[in-house]
Amino acid sequence: MTTKLFGEPVRRREDPRLLTGQGRFLDDLGRTALAAAFVRSPHAHARIRDIDVSAALDVDGLVAVYTWEDLPERVRDPLPLLIPHPALTHGRTAHPLAREVVRHVGEPVAMVVARDRYLAEDAAALVQVDYEVLKPVVGIEEAARGAHLVHQDVPGNVGAHLVQEVPSAAGLGARDAIAGAPHSLEFRLDIERSASMPLEGRGVYARWDADDRSLRVYSSTQTSTSVRMAVAAKLGLPLPSVEVIAPDVGGGFGVKIVHPWPEEVLVPWAAMLLGREVKWAEDRREHFVSSAHERGQVHHVRAGFDGEGRLLGLDVTILHDHGAYTPYGIIVPIITSTQILGPYRVGAYRVEFSSIYTNTVQVTPYRGAGRPQAAFCMERTIDKIAAHLGLDRAAVREANFIQPSEFPYDQGLIFQDGRPLIYDSGDYPASMRMLKEMIGWDGFAAEKARAAAGGRRIGIGLACYVEGTGVGPYEGGHVQVTSDGRVHVSTGLTSQGQGHETVFAQIAATELGVPLDAVSVVTGDTRRFGYAVGTFASRAAVMSGNAIALACRKVREKALRVAAEALEADPRDLTIEDGEVRVAGNPQASIPLATVAVLSNPLRYAFDEEAARATQFSGAASPDRPPVEEGEEPGLEGRDYYSPVRSTFASGMHAAIVETDPDTAEIRILRYAVVHDCGRLVNPMIVEGQIHGGVAQGVGGALYERMAYDGHGQLLNASFMDFLMPYATEVPRIETGHLETPSPLNPLGIKGAGEAGVIPVSAVIAAAVEDAEGIAIDRMPISPSDLHDLRARARP
Repeated sequence: MTTKLFGEPVRRREDPRLLTGQGRFLDDLGRTALAAAFVRSPHAHARIRDIDVSAALDVDGLVAVYTWEDLPERVRDPLPLLIPHPALTHGRTAHPLAREVVRHVGEPVAMVVARDRYLAEDAAALVQVDYEVLKPVVGIEEAARGAHLVHQDVPGNVGAHLVQEVPSAAGLGARDAIAGAPHSLEFRLDIERSASMPLEGRGVYARWDADDRSLRVYSSTQTSTSVRMAVAAKLGLPLPSVEVIAPDVGGGFGVKIVHPWPEEVLVPWAAMLLGREVKWAEDRREHFVSSAHERGQVHHVRAGFDGEGRLLGLDVTILHDHGAYTPYGIIVPIITSTQILGPYRVGAYRVEFSSIYTNTVQVTPYRGAGRPQAAFCMERTIDKIAAHLGLDRAAVREANFIQPSEFPYDQGLIFQDGRPLIYDSGDYPASMRMLKEMIGWDGFAAEKARAAAGGRRIGIGLACYVEGTGVGPYEGGHVQVTSDGRVHVSTGLTSQGQGHETVFAQIAATELGVPLDAVSVVTGDTRRFGYAVGTFASRAAVMSGNAIALACRKVREKALRVAAEALEADPRDLTIEDGEVRVAGNPQASIPLATVAVLSNPLRYAFDEEAARATQFSGAASPDRPPVEEGEEPGLEGRDYYSPVRSTFASGMHAAIVETDPDTAEIRILRYAVVHDCGRLVNPMIVEGQIHGGVAQGVGGALYERMAYDGHGQLLNASFMDFLMPYATEVPRIETGHLETPSPLNPLGIKGAGEAGVIPVSAVIAAAVEDAEGIAIDRMPISPSDLHDLRARARP
């Protein structure tokens, strides 16, 4: 076929609509709906003595006020634990509205429904809650001491504890390997809390049809099909009676994968009870104090190595702060503990983590999902080994790389998907060669010396990572060619800016040999596709992309068979080009795909001669040669699902040059380079955009973003006035290089790319600042104040 769009830098089809204000986001819907607002706890830990709603009842326009006691049994029960794990021995989830005890500032206590949001907020402010304030538990290490408990039935605040160990080839455990190594180091690393902060917060809008007892829910979610199942179960409705639609979603980055959020149950329940449309859209302070955070971990590291820097043993103990509840299980620390290994062969590896409850907002995956912490841990370890031995940092990495001939490479651990941690493909030495050339690694010492002669402090850093992507269990795709020749593609996962409409259209257009503008794509609408897992973990292209390709191949096979009957040709001699089925070597013998779609849905057995001429072919279907085989459905469409054997593993390497101001301690990024390998590229432009966005988010996490809790569990910077994020002026120009090592695990040979940009940024910036200053950087993010304090402590 000549219509080859796979691998082309096609401009995003979504952008004209979104950039001209034609997007359709959650808060654009339900303009006349009743509005919900929530009374949220002002305390991090307190017992609810009484809730008095009497003053709120006087608000003109109030419709209803609900507390936990007003909820029916299914609705009032704790929200589901989405991903159980044997190590999560004390998993705890919240009630939709607090029952007896609140465990973080912002936990919902009551829901108010009124004529509009202003009145709902006024009424919520009049609800009086009598609290008995309890001692809050704030900070990972304080919580781990267990002097005070977040949940009285969770000893020591430990929700989960897991150890994984892989011995050396000689059978030594990590601790023995370290003890016997020629050199060893021991140190501590910290990464503070941050959060996703999508431009659009969460939101839910529900419509109940009492006549046919059906519910339609719009939610700003990353998992519309899962929300559908959860809402149906909680509200006692048959699944076919519930539709969930994700409209345009203004960013997710992980915070919108939880399903269901309390509001996704309560708003539809109120709509059913009241017989009215009800809507809630989160404000920014609510997002800070009641959604989800991530990143907070402490690592205690011991490493043993030889004189060339080769790791002989690595022992890492992790304390992970999962906040007040564990709705998403322990996915984040599992990812951290398994992805620490990166692109390296480690002689023996032992990792142990404890996932700890604190009286803070719950922790769920945020773009990178435990991998930024993992890359920070391993890359700081490699840099410390190089410094200890006086070796080049890149050379120490190269000495530890898994070699291309060693793939598939089994790291001996169990990954987040419950499958073996086996890397499918990669070429790490080639990536390093590309990165060193791009950043000018070998000539930087001279550049640094010239800068120092002029009174400037500059430094260089690099970091590597491997990212598990495309986790299962499945995604599906449906493809239909209609009688106008258009191709309609649908898949169940949602889109939050990743370019799915473009990428999936490219895959379909390439597989079916049709022009790109003939393809339309729908995602996140359970009316079009009812079964899916969701958009997270860099899985959309791998999972839905392959499912759509497989569905297209079913359609193509049928199209060629039907066309072969019409053209009296062998299907093996046919191609589809530019929307036409053609006989190879005979350009005049062809039939439009639109006509094939008509033939695949026969309304009679034979066509007259005039109809035959009108459709530009002879040899029309006849009773002894039906266009649809026995047992085959009519129509030119196909549905298929893709389920992976295990995850694919993308990889990459970043390098940065920074300058630190001698007086103000400000940190400026001068250059930033990325080499990335996500297998075959569907659309290099979109992959590059994903990398740029990820790096911007990583710069925020490295230099600006932190959740500042005080000892009372109050979030001190719960607004964009105080929670700093990088502007465009703080994000450097990003030089990007692509390496393609196709994955052997899926038909398209692709790996995920969505989180690649963010993963190693903290490690890179830490290394570059350390190189500029000559001061160990073991905690991120780092601000000018932090750097100033480190300088002061380093002075003799």
